[in-house]
Amino acid sequence: MIDFRKEGHTAVLTINNPPANTFTAESLLALKEMVRTLNDDRDIYAVVVTGEGNKFFSAGAELKRFAAGDKVEARLMVQRFGEAFEALQEARPVVIAAINGYAMGGGLECALACDIRVAEEQSQMALPETAVGLLPSGCGTQTLPWLVGEGWAKRMILTNERVNAETALRIGLVEEVVGKGESLDAALKMAERVASLSPQAVAFSKQLIHSARQGIPRKAALALERERFIDLFDGDDQREGVNAFLEKRKAVWKNG
Repeated sequence: MIDFRKEGHTAVLTINNPPANTFTAESLLALKEMVRTLNDDRDIYAVVVTGEGNKFFSAGAELKRFAAGDKVEARLMVQRFGEAFEALQEARPVVIAAINGYAMGGGLECALACDIRVAEEQSQMALPETAVGLLPSGCGTQTLPWLVGEGWAKRMILTNERVNAETALRIGLVEEVVGKGESLDAALKMAERVASLSPQAVAFSKQLIHSARQGIPRKAALALERERFIDLFDGDDQREGVNAFLEKRKAVWKNG
């Protein structure tokens, strides 16, 4: 189950499936549909993803679904994981993970699909799929090396090395470490900063940042960067932002 609530311009999604906040085929489909809805809601500028309780962000998939070796079931689950996390990764709003405990397997892949990760000091992160005869299939083999480099990705995936919050910060797996119970508040404060920025400028910037991982040649990406800058002049927010700065007032974004 994925709980939803809205705080200002921020949507808070909570993975809520006790005791370990595991994902099911149904909750993954719900997550994908939620992202689609949020993409269309122009009043949402940021999304915060967290886990229910104080122990697990998410432990990933329910392994009992793979116990029988059913390839049909496996194909359904891997498709749902991939579609949900690809949707999350390419969401229009800025997506922030508030990692409030264990983020294991598909749980860590969910956090990897977010733009920014805030972890509590007691958090533990791993991709242990190879230990049970599986492999990370929620974009983990592709996204993790992009964030931490091939060496650390291999340590985590090929040797089942679990990392704590301190190590995660050092290797670039997370962007901030906070005290126990503080990740959600920290993520919401970050989301408030996002809401103070031009939504269209942020959305364009996110797309441009992702162009490198999508293999777009640098020359083409630089040309696109210049085009997107000009595209901002089609909307009212470009004039609002500049004039608000010159008039020393807070910008009022229309996001139109």
